[in-house]
Amino acid sequence: MTALRWGILATGGIAHAFTADLKTAGLTVTAVGSRRSESAQEFAAKYGIPRSYGSYDELVADPEVDIVYIATPHSHHLACAALALEHGKHVLIEKPLTLDADQAVAIRDLAADHGLLAMEAMWTRYLPHMVRLREILAAGIIGEVRVLSADHTQNLPTDPDHRLNDLALGGGALLDLGIYPVSFAWDVLGAPAEILATAQLGETGADTDVAISVRHASGGVSSLLTSMRGAGANAAQIVGTKGRIEIDGVFYAPTSFRVFDVDGAVVEEFRAEIDGRGMQFQALYAEQLIAEGRTDSDLLPMDESVAIMGTLDEIRRQIGVVYPRS
Repeated sequence: MTALRWGILATGGIAHAFTADLKTAGLTVTAVGSRRSESAQEFAAKYGIPRSYGSYDELVADPEVDIVYIATPHSHHLACAALALEHGKHVLIEKPLTLDADQAVAIRDLAADHGLLAMEAMWTRYLPHMVRLREILAAGIIGEVRVLSADHTQNLPTDPDHRLNDLALGGGALLDLGIYPVSFAWDVLGAPAEILATAQLGETGADTDVAISVRHASGGVSSLLTSMRGAGANAAQIVGTKGRIEIDGVFYAPTSFRVFDVDGAVVEEFRAEIDGRGMQFQALYAEQLIAEGRTDSDLLPMDESVAIMGTLDEIRRQIGVVYPRS
């Protein structure tokens, strides 16, 4: 068992997935907080969590909680992360980090002021297949990366009252789904030099389908697609001057990939074999950082999370999506 004690803030679907993986990995979950006492109690009973609270304030005030996982809609990430940080808790914040880059800066700076870890829960960065993929790229096995493509497409609720279609909650395909291919392109090719985006908007004004073309400062280009009106392969491909990598769907979850040389022969195949969904790897990494006295992730530094939010801001500007709170 770990010395760090986790608190779960909010009890929606992503909180269930994350907590199940924490338990699978043998990590310590001490408390859960919800806006409704009943929800917190049910959640605690399901996962064997000792304490439950009917408010976020009570959760972050618990002296036996060391780190808080923020699982609210992204429209509430800033307020909840700030609440936890002000109470001396480290935070792991569901992706996307916030609604916009300004809010992301506020979390980054507040964490730095308090000497605490703030980390975006982009769990893909910490998965075994991504660790191996970065090793392959660093070794130059496929040469210089020139082209990347990735899609994240799902068939999600069309109800205009649903969170996913509510602009006040940051609804739309871009922040809920598009964050995965955008962050993936950042991971492989780095910062954009030029972004071109187009989209279809739904009846609430939220983006339902988005196509993004990026020219990266590193010299490569990426083509990224996201939609919440139809489910696609959710696969990815990286093409270099000496070969390519084909990542099976779902590319952002534990999966398999193949490495091909320039003649099309398979030179390596990777298959992920893990327990649970895979969300525990980011938690284990966060615990390692804290144990080492570090307050930033080298796999996804807060400065990069801020910059990625800036990329999402530019895409939203181009497609004409404005959140009431931003």
